[in-house]
Amino acid sequence: MKGLRKEQLVARALEEGFVKAGVCRPDAVPEAAGRLRAFLAEGRHGQMGWMAEREEWRGSPAALWPEARSVIMLAEAYTPEDDPMAGLAERDRGVISCYAQGKDYHDLVKRRLKRLGRWLIDQAGGEIKVFVDTAPVMEKPLAQAAGLGWQGKHTNLLGRDLGNWVFLGAIFTTLELEPDAPEVDHCGSCTACLDICPTKAFPAPYQLDARRCISYLTIEHKGPVDPELRGLMGNRIYGCDDCLAVCPWNKFAVAAGEMGYQPKVGLPELAELAALDDAGFRARFAGSPIKRIGRDRFVRNVLYAIGNSGLPALREVAGGLVGDPDPTVADAAQWALGRLGA
Repeated sequence: MKGLRKEQLVARALEEGFVKAGVCRPDAVPEAAGRLRAFLAEGRHGQMGWMAEREEWRGSPAALWPEARSVIMLAEAYTPEDDPMAGLAERDRGVISCYAQGKDYHDLVKRRLKRLGRWLIDQAGGEIKVFVDTAPVMEKPLAQAAGLGWQGKHTNLLGRDLGNWVFLGAIFTTLELEPDAPEVDHCGSCTACLDICPTKAFPAPYQLDARRCISYLTIEHKGPVDPELRGLMGNRIYGCDDCLAVCPWNKFAVAAGEMGYQPKVGLPELAELAALDDAGFRARFAGSPIKRIGRDRFVRNVLYAIGNSGLPALREVAGGLVGDPDPTVADAAQWALGRLGA
């Protein structure tokens, strides 16, 4: 490895803005394939067909790129400064997940990964591939294998020195790097994340049924949401942070160093959002991960929040969309009117 020490790599990763780095082998998570298979067999992935389509690669990092000899896992903090659940009481406003409040993390993390990867090649040679949540990579099991933290009962990664407000990135490399010791579970008897879930999306600790998860329903799910679940979504219009927000390990959370993650969206008014047409939506959320779900799905979410608001003043807003060209939006508007007593 041309004399490069792993501590140099970690130091460089911290200089780039990551808050933690670790190394594992591509074959370090042999149990991941079986867990993924069971998850898919239960249908808990919902409409996320891409998870099944690339099951082999997702279940085996070694199959994704056979030439890889090491996986460098990196964590980047986006810890919110304010209570992310405070907005749930603002019934005329929409709550957007903290990770989507600023710039799109895919762009920011990948840029950092590429810089670190180029430095690694300059120092030690080899080849690399970088991944940020858009390729069939099991980031969370690999991060645990690399010692960054462990997958909590809410299935997200958390660490004793990180909390759980982190993005994960991976650098696969042909270099042989010394692996780190995997982290072990420190959740103990705590069930705060399971108990807080509004839709009871956790069938058991360490298991998630995406079909009931508000993050999935507001982002990945196409078409109407099950009426049983709409009333439980509250005013969450893009994602949900409840299970993350209540984790006690967040008292050790690392502050976000990237200015791009600073909130730009805030708590927007539901009436304003419901009035967005396609062009207005794209302009409003340019550079944000919210943009990828499109106007129709987003306004659908807004109308569910309007229906849950209990505010008669929003009847007119909902009524104005019952004839929307998108049938799912029209259905959501009709549902909202019914909830508001029209």
